[in-house]
This record gives sequence, C-alpha cells and structure tokens, in this order.
Amino acid sequence: MSITYLEAIREAQAKALAQDPRVFIYGQDVGAFGGAFKATKNLAKEFPGRVLDAPISEDAMAGLAIGAAIEGMRPIIEMQFADFSTVAFNQIVNQAATLYWRTNVPCPITVRLPCGGTSGSGPFHSQTMEALYAHYPGVVVMTPATVADAYSMLLEAVAIDDPVIFCEHKFLYYHLKADSLPTEALPVGKARIARVGRDMTIVAYSAMVHEALAAAEELKSEGWEAEVVDLRSVKPLDTDTVVASVARTGRLLCVGEDFPWGGVTAEVIARVTSEGFGLLDAPPQRLNAKDTPVPYHPNLWLAHRPSARTIADAARKILRQ
Repeated sequence: MSITYLEAIREAQAKALAQDPRVFIYGQDVGAFGGAFKATKNLAKEFPGRVLDAPISEDAMAGLAIGAAIEGMRPIIEMQFADFSTVAFNQIVNQAATLYWRTNVPCPITVRLPCGGTSGSGPFHSQTMEALYAHYPGVVVMTPATVADAYSMLLEAVAIDDPVIFCEHKFLYYHLKADSLPTEALPVGKARIARVGRDMTIVAYSAMVHEALAAAEELKSEGWEAEVVDLRSVKPLDTDTVVASVARTGRLLCVGEDFPWGGVTAEVIARVTSEGFGLLDAPPQRLNAKDTPVPYHPNLWLAHRPSARTIADAARKILRQ
C-alpha cells in the first residue's frame, strides 16, 4: 500500500486535529467539499465543528486565524492557491510575523500554500511564494519535497509557536508516493543530502529536488557525480549543510522554481560566497524559472521552469570550468 504526498498532508492534519483540541482548519470549501485538492476530504465528518468553510476573503481568513491564535488556538489555514495569499499579505507579514516581537504573545498559525506550476495553470495559479515570505523576520517557511516531509513537517508546523508558511507543491500531490508514513524525521531547519556526489553540489527544494535528482542521474552516465542537497525549509536556511557539501565538491548550482530576482537561490549563493568563497573551484550559478509571468500553454510552461535537462545543461557548464 502506498501513500501520496497529498494523502500525507491529509493524514498530518487528521493527526493534529486528533491530538490537540486547539487545532482547527479554516479555508474556502474545506468542509463538506474537502478542499480544492481534497486535502481535507472527510475531515469535517471526523471532526465536527473544527473544519470550517471560510468566505472568499483570504484577508479575513488570515485575520480570523491570527485572532484565534492570540486566544490560544492553533489554526491551519488553507489557501486554495499560493498566489491568492497575497490578498492576506498584510495580515501575515505585518500582524502575524511581528506579533510575538511586539507583544510577547505567540502566533501559532499554519498557512498552507498549494504552490508551483502544473500544465495549463497559468500566471494566477502557479507561483511559488517562498522567497516573498522568507524575507520577513518572524515567519518560518517550509518547502517539503518528499511524502515523509509533507507529513512530518506539517505536524511540526502546527506545533511551532511561530507563524508558518507551508509550501506544498501541487505537482507532487499525486505524482509522488511512498510506501508508508515516517516515524521519525529531521527537524525543520536541517537540510537533507538527497544524493551523495563528489564533483559538484546541486541545491534545490520542493519539486525541483526531483528534477535535480533526475539531472544527477543523467550526469552520472557521463561520469560525473553530483551531490543533491534538499533544503527542506528556506527559513530557517541550513547554510552549514550547504557549505559542507561545497567543501566536498568545489562547485555549486542552486535551482528554484521561483522567479530569479531576489530569490532563495540568490540567498544560498550569497551565503556560500561570503562564508566559503575559498572552497569554490568555479563561479557558483543559479537556475530559476524565466523572469516572466507563468504561461498557460503546456509547452511554454515546460520551457518556463527548470527541468532535469536544463539543470543538467547548467551543471555541465560549471563542471567544465
């Protein structure tokens, strides 16, 4: 029996609801309908009065969650698409993120963002927002790339006293499966070596981890061994694991599905060059989506985001230096 990335998210929410009476779920169509992607399917029946449908106002959803957190609750908010969370941006970054710093009152809200592109989704349903939220102090930003992390990190998100942005990639919902749920996990803020290598380091997160692994397999056929680092969370960012990897390989490529300007990939390179410049045998490079809105057409979308092929091409250029 296998479990999908989406089912792991549903199971984590069920466990959180069962274990802690302070937890509730709030979002558009999360109740009887089970959510836009069915991440809350049947949870309203199992936990009456604790899986609540919200009005079509992300601003109101975040405001209610913050107020409930102040009063001791631990809400999980489902945004139907990550892109829509910008409607609640003020509430999240100006209220939730600063609350503990201003008042010494924690704000344990978890905001689930179905993020990333799928074929035909276009510019309003495909963005990845991790760099935007990671910019602000007080916010934890998680980017799980595996079924195990989707489950364990969501449970940790609910338990954390800080506001958490939980970036779950829509493309992984049904494409990614595991044999079982994990019984133990790395803590948030600790990166994972997804593949060991000696010739270069490829840093990725979310769905790009799987593209990076496929690229590493392609490079292996040419005699190159690329090490792949899965960041798992981008705030906090595990610089130590990345720098240690670069110390072993001497070369660095950072990959992200987000737009290139001011993104996570730029932050990783900035940290490596400032803390480990002498470890580099070639200039570090980054590979992101194109600096345009996400296109609708499936072929244009495939060309817009990094892929195993474009990652392998970028890696070859670094390896030949």
